[in-house]
Amino acid sequence: MTPADRAAGSAREEILARIRAARPTAPVTVPRDYRTAPAVPTPPDADLLDLLVDRLVDYRATVRRCAPRDVAGALADLLGPVPTVVAPAGVPETWLSTYLGRIRRDGDPAPLTVADLDEPGLAVVTGCAVAVAQTGTLILDGGPEQGRRLLSLVPDHHLCVVRADQVVAGVPEALARLADPTRPITLISGPSATSDIELNRVEGVHGPRRLDVLLVDG
Repeated sequence: MTPADRAAGSAREEILARIRAARPTAPVTVPRDYRTAPAVPTPPDADLLDLLVDRLVDYRATVRRCAPRDVAGALADLLGPVPTVVAPAGVPETWLSTYLGRIRRDGDPAPLTVADLDEPGLAVVTGCAVAVAQTGTLILDGGPEQGRRLLSLVPDHHLCVVRADQVVAGVPEALARLADPTRPITLISGPSATSDIELNRVEGVHGPRRLDVLLVDG
């Protein structure tokens, strides 16, 4: 063993010894006094929805609000000239009833591939499981209106429909809403973005470059 090896081993043992010494010998009580129950009535009040919109816009998402009867028209406006839309099997046909482009259903007849979803100009339309107003986060858990995680991660344009009754204040309430907390979930807080060492923002690196949110209020 070389002197360098002995020095490295000694340093390792010292670090581990300090970790063992710092480990508590009695059980640690973790405070659980954060709020886990809704603080507002259902359906959510206007302030909660306004907070969600404010957070989403701050993250550079496009947000539009509409009444339930206007979902199809609002979606068609947001999609504009997009030539192809992908939708999970559970997305209602009425949502896309006035969209004039091509509609591809994932799984009909076979699951779409990464190459299919990476087609230029393609957009995906999904619902969500729950939305968190305080953090401006949309949570998808693979439900019928959301489909596979791949659908919301590969296309460059994601349009997500959020109902007012799916909006909660904080993360604990959101997690309590999930039908199966063991299912993989996707957390979306604005378009995919990252920054280099000079803090130059680059969007679309790890997911959609554009995020549109249609908030169905009422």
